[in-house]
Amino acid sequence: MDITLDLIRDIASGISFAVGLAFLLIGALGMIRLPDVWARVHAAGIIDTIGAELIVFGMILQAGLTQASLKLLLIGLFLFVTSPTATHAVANAAFTAGLRPLNLRKNQSADVLGRETKS
Repeated sequence: MDITLDLIRDIASGISFAVGLAFLLIGALGMIRLPDVWARVHAAGIIDTIGAELIVFGMILQAGLTQASLKLLLIGLFLFVTSPTATHAVANAAFTAGLRPLNLRKNQSADVLGRETKS
């Protein structure tokens, strides 16, 4: 019976690692391929929040009910709170610096700062 639970835990953590790795790879590819800073910030948010959380969850499953899993849970909670906050701070700094999306028509102040597109 104990071997079955270990096998289920190993399979669940392997799935969590694989899905987390997929999110990390897709986000890293997005960081390279996407055209402007706004799209890249979105890709970085995916990497930080979803990918890292799934990797940490897989480690928690592998650790079992130990002190290490409690520490990993606290690390996951810290990442869950700080990653979106850091992504927002980077986006806010880019906006304050004057960067606008590539196909921006107008912003809230009605100034056209990106490339205009004809509609």
